[in-house]
Parts: sequence; structure tokens; C-alpha cells
Amino acid sequence: MMMQPDQQEAIEGVLVIDKPLGLSSMQVCAIVRGKLRSGGAPKRVKVGHGGTLDPLASGVLVVLVGRATKRCDQVMVGVKGYETTIDLSRLSSTDDLEGEMTEIEVASPPSLDDVRAACARWTGDVMQAPPAYSAIKVNGQRAYKMARRGEEVKLDARPIRIDSIEILRYEWPMLTVGVVCGKGTYIRSLGRDIGHVMGVGGVLTALRRTRVGRFTIEQAVTLESLPSPMDPWSLSLDALMFEDCSDDQSC
Repeated sequence: MMMQPDQQEAIEGVLVIDKPLGLSSMQVCAIVRGKLRSGGAPKRVKVGHGGTLDPLASGVLVVLVGRATKRCDQVMVGVKGYETTIDLSRLSSTDDLEGEMTEIEVASPPSLDDVRAACARWTGDVMQAPPAYSAIKVNGQRAYKMARRGEEVKLDARPIRIDSIEILRYEWPMLTVGVVCGKGTYIRSLGRDIGHVMGVGGVLTALRRTRVGRFTIEQAVTLESLPSPMDPWSLSLDALMFEDCSDDQSC
């Protein structure tokens, strides 16, 4: 039976997914779209997300369906929460485990007080240089594509805000921190920069997003727990999740 236009317009919802390691954000959206289409949604049902999460990261991915995709910007301006582990004994060409590694010789590992001071240095309104392996465009080209070709990539530092960096565990060379930050922050760069302050390395070995605005990991569900087929008209949109969102206020 052909779906009526008003039925298509009625599809609107938000899913808070706990993205697993190994999948891109768009792959997650494609899986959700497939489940919705098998449940009767139109072939071109809109499915998007409120902020990319790299394949090597897990955690909160806000998936927007139907008319809710128009609210993407409201989700993306919200503060983000992360838990990340940094190896301070190495450097990487990509600032994570995918790049070419360089071991750092350290005569005396930083103390906990040194780590606290380095984290404090990167808390507040700061200027951060994005990683060379990023999707930022340079003269119309993606920076990571230029870097893969061996071209020199120099990205200017840009203003970001890091609300807090909480030290969760530290046993040389591994440091685990909880970070609350604003839009545009690269956690890979933050790991590198914290290490740089102490004269050591900084390679991200694990990253989990715990919060996007008002959406938290406690609300998140796994892809496996989603029904297949999924009824597209069973999705909900809590307006309270989006009210009063602005560039200066988390959503």
C-alpha cells in the first residue's frame, strides 16, 4: 500500500545510540534507516546524526529521523562529554593508534601534580590546532587526504572551550581523563597537547563519548536492541530535549 504524504511527514524521532567501535556514524545511520524501511518507512526516509563520532570511538551518537533532522544544529551546539585514555610515552602522526608511532624517551615520568597542571593549562577558552588527519578543508581539499598523500598540512589554531578535565586514572604512561567541552574540540589534539605541556608524548588509545548536550550514555541503546523491522511511527520526539538550545547553552 502506498504511503500517504501526511504519513511520511509524521515520521519524526530521536534515537540515542551507544555506537560500537568499528562503525562510522554514517554506517550507524544506514543501519537505522534499513530497520525503518523494513518497518514501512519510505525508501528515502531522512536519517542523520547530531555530531560525528569516529570509528575508533564508542558512545553517544544522537540519530535524528524524519523531520527531526532539521534540529541537527541544535544538537551539535550542545556541550560534549568524553572519557579518553592517553599514552604519554608515544607520539603518532594521527594523534591516535592509526598513525605512525614514535617512542618518547623520558628520564623522569611526570608526577600527578605535573599532570594536574597540564590539564589546567588546557581548561577554559583556549586555542587548539586540529590534527592534520581531520576532515577540515584546506584550499578545497580534506586535510586527511592531503596528509595521506604525504603533503604538509598546517592547520591554524582555532578558539574552543574546554569546561573541565577530570583526572580519572594515572599510572605512567597511561592517563585517563573525563572531558567536558564545546563544539569543535578535537580530543586527539587535546591528548597531544596535554603531553606537550609536560614534554612527553600523547597518543589517544581509547575514546568514549558520554554526553551530547542533554543526551547521555545512560539514555543510549545498542543497535542490537533496536527492533527489526522498526515501526517508524513509534519514534518519539521529546521537545524538552531541544528547548532553549543556542550557541551559548547546551541542548
